[in-house]
Amino acid sequence: MDMKQQDFLEYVAKFGDFYTRSMFGGTGLFERDAMFALINGEGIFIRGGGKLDQQLLRLKCKKFRHVKKQTTATVNYYDVTELLVKNSSELDDLLLNCRRLSVSHRAMKRSTANRRLRDLPNMQLTLERMVKKAGVGDVETFLELGAPAVYSKVKQAYGNDIDVKLLWKFAGAVDGVHWKLIQEPKKRQLLDNCN
Repeated sequence: MDMKQQDFLEYVAKFGDFYTRSMFGGTGLFERDAMFALINGEGIFIRGGGKLDQQLLRLKCKKFRHVKKQTTATVNYYDVTELLVKNSSELDDLLLNCRRLSVSHRAMKRSTANRRLRDLPNMQLTLERMVKKAGVGDVETFLELGAPAVYSKVKQAYGNDIDVKLLWKFAGAVDGVHWKLIQEPKKRQLLDNCN
């Protein structure tokens, strides 16, 4: 970790407790299980959302792009490295709002009441119908069963030639991430849990 990244960790600590975990080939910063920042070799990124997106774009902060072998996923995190280096007065408010928004968004995601299966990441009406036909009728059951069990139920209902990408999509829906961001070790583990 370079000096700039270490400075950011110290800066973030002024605003309350957080913990770190390996994410997207870098280090994710979390508060109450909600990721609000990412540090990697490319820079320092904070989560956007709502009005934050407009502020971050106005400040010319570019979106984080997670590049894998054959795909690129653009996620809602913005590069604030320059704001940190320039000691921008706006960074305090951005970071506080980012943390607040991340925690509230995470809490909302965890609340299964009034949610449809198609509201989960990677899911759409077609997949919702498939899952329901396989006997999984609501978000709570979907999350309790987990991706391997739901995938197995869909295979039973539709036959063995179901695309394995459905398993990745279900896993992403459970974890709250885009399915293309699921790493190979996790994919292998998911496949093992289906057998």
